[in-house]
Amino acid sequence: MNRFVYDIPTKVYFGENHLKKLGSEVSQYGKKVLLTYGGGSIKKSGLYDKVIAELEKAGLEIFELAGIDPNPRVTSVTEGAEICKREGIDVLLAVGGGSVIDCTKFIGAAAFYDGDAWDISIGKAPVEKCLPIISVLTLSATGSEMDAMGVISNLETKEKVGMGSPLMQPKVSFLDPTTTYTVSKFQTACGAADMLNHIMEIYFNRENDLFMLDRVMEGLMKTIIQYGPIAMAEPNNYEARANLMWTSSWAINGFLKGSKRQAWTCHPIEHELSAYYDITHGLGLAIIAPRWLTYTLDEDNVSKFYDFGVNVFDIDKSLEPMVVAKQSIEKLEDFLFNTLELQSTLTEIGIDETHFEIMAKKACQDGVLEGFKPLRAEDIVNIFKMCL
Repeated sequence: MNRFVYDIPTKVYFGENHLKKLGSEVSQYGKKVLLTYGGGSIKKSGLYDKVIAELEKAGLEIFELAGIDPNPRVTSVTEGAEICKREGIDVLLAVGGGSVIDCTKFIGAAAFYDGDAWDISIGKAPVEKCLPIISVLTLSATGSEMDAMGVISNLETKEKVGMGSPLMQPKVSFLDPTTTYTVSKFQTACGAADMLNHIMEIYFNRENDLFMLDRVMEGLMKTIIQYGPIAMAEPNNYEARANLMWTSSWAINGFLKGSKRQAWTCHPIEHELSAYYDITHGLGLAIIAPRWLTYTLDEDNVSKFYDFGVNVFDIDKSLEPMVVAKQSIEKLEDFLFNTLELQSTLTEIGIDETHFEIMAKKACQDGVLEGFKPLRAEDIVNIFKMCL
C-alpha cells in the first residue's frame, strides 16, 4: 500500500518574464530547432515574435511546423517527423496548448522511426528514442507541459488514442499566465472542465490511498470552481489565470496518482466522441462526466460521492450520504452547464445515436472498461443516451 515512484524531470519556469531564458535552455540540446504551433494565434498575440527573437539571439537555426489542429492529427506527426529527418533537427519547441505539445511529443518519437507514425500511437512500434522537447504553454487544460502522455487522432480510421513514454516528457516548460489572456471564454471553460475531469478520474477510485492526496485533489477542484468563472469574466486577471495554469499541470503530472492503478473511464469514452465528431475534448468530458457519475453511483461507493459533495461543494454534511451524493452531481452539472456555460447535451452539438454502439465497443475494446465501476459496451451506450 502507498508504494510508488514519483519522478517529474520537467524544469518549469512559472510566471512572467522568464522567456529570456528560452534561448539558453533550447541551446543546451543543439543548434537546429523545429518550432511547432497551431493556427496562428501566437502571431496575433505577439508571442511568436518574442519566441523567434529569443531563438535568434541564441544563434539557433529555426524550422517551423504550423497549423497543428485541436485534436492533433497523425498527418501532422508525419509531416513534423519528415522535417526532423530531412533537416537533422536537434530539439523541438512546442508553443501552444495541449494539442500542439501532444503532437510534438509524437513527432519527437517518430523522428527515429522509419515506418508509419501511427504505429507509435497504437503501440505497434515502441518508443526507443525521442528528440528533446521544450514547451511554451498558451492554454491551461491538458497538463501536457508536465507529463509524458499524448493523444493523437487518425481521421481516416476515426481513432483517437493516448499513449506515453518517459522519453516524451518535456525537458523544460515555460508557464506564463499572461500568455493565456487571449484564450476565449469558451476555451477557458473547456480547459476548466478538462482539468477538473483529470482530477475526477483519479479521485473517484476504488483503491484506498493516502488521505492527503484526496484532500489535495479536493483543493485543486475547489480552485477550478473558484477561478474558472473569474478567468472567463476577466480574461486578464493574473491571479485567476495563474491558479488555473498551475492546477492544470498538477492535475495530471503523476503526483495525485500516488499508488493507485485504476484505469480512467471518461477519457476513453470521450475519445470516441472526438474521433467521430472532432469536438472540443473538454466539452465532451463536461457532457459525459455527470452522466457517468449518475450511472455509477450506488450504495457501495456512495462514501466517495459524499466526500466530493461535502469537501468540494460544501454540501451540508449532516444530510444522508445518498442525498449528498445526488446533490454533488447536481452541483457539478450546475457548474459545468450554468456557470461555465457549456452545452449540456450531445443533441445541442449535433450528435445523435448513429455511432453509439461502435463507439462504445471501441471505448471498452469490445470487453470491459475497467475503472471506478467496470463498464461493458451496453453500459457505455446507456451513458451516451443519458447525454442526449
